[in-house]
Amino acid sequence: MKPLVITIDGPSGTGKSTAARRLARRLGYLYLDTGAMYRAVALKALRAGASLKDRRRLAGLARSSRISFSRGSRQVRVLLDGTDVTLAIRRPEVSEAASVVATVPGVRRALVRQQQAIGAAGGIVAEGRDTGTVVFPGADLKVFLTATLAQRARRRFEELQSAGHRLSLAEVLREMRARDLRDRRRASSPLRRAKGAVLVDNTRLKSDQVLDKLSDYARRIIREGGGCLD
Repeated sequence: MKPLVITIDGPSGTGKSTAARRLARRLGYLYLDTGAMYRAVALKALRAGASLKDRRRLAGLARSSRISFSRGSRQVRVLLDGTDVTLAIRRPEVSEAASVVATVPGVRRALVRQQQAIGAAGGIVAEGRDTGTVVFPGADLKVFLTATLAQRARRRFEELQSAGHRLSLAEVLREMRARDLRDRRRASSPLRRAKGAVLVDNTRLKSDQVLDKLSDYARRIIREGGGCLD
């Protein structure tokens, strides 16, 4: 059977990236980090001095960007126009800009086309906020990963601390709450649970438990010969 298309959506800080990356590695699939693509466009806009209010300019930057993924020995590298930006796109200012860039319909259209091209042959685990609703509505397995706001903020705070960024937990919580509102209220591809998506609340689950749960779902579909999971 054709390799599966698996989507993992959910709000920021739920551990989507870790879950998708580890699941892709376990299945031998490509990990498609759609959020990294919006971060890459945001980085390009910041470097170009483009106003985040100039939607036409942002859409043009997205259309002209060549974003790809390269499998490294330890992690998937993100390439923007041939340059490795894996670390640069994780800076807090880029994250904040990306949440604005992601609300621009023209940017989303441009990047969705790239994402669909990458996943056309299957064999991917795509992670983001609209992968199961817009990018791959016919995915074989759709997952909506969630957790409480407090837990998500704590995880993001610890991630930033380990990377050397000095933000308080209160600041992280405030930014995450604002980002949740933007994601859910945006006109283009708002964050929501896709029809048929499996809901996984990992507030109290460890990373290995989430991985095992998702692996079981994927293997069930493979065992039954394809088709969406009910």
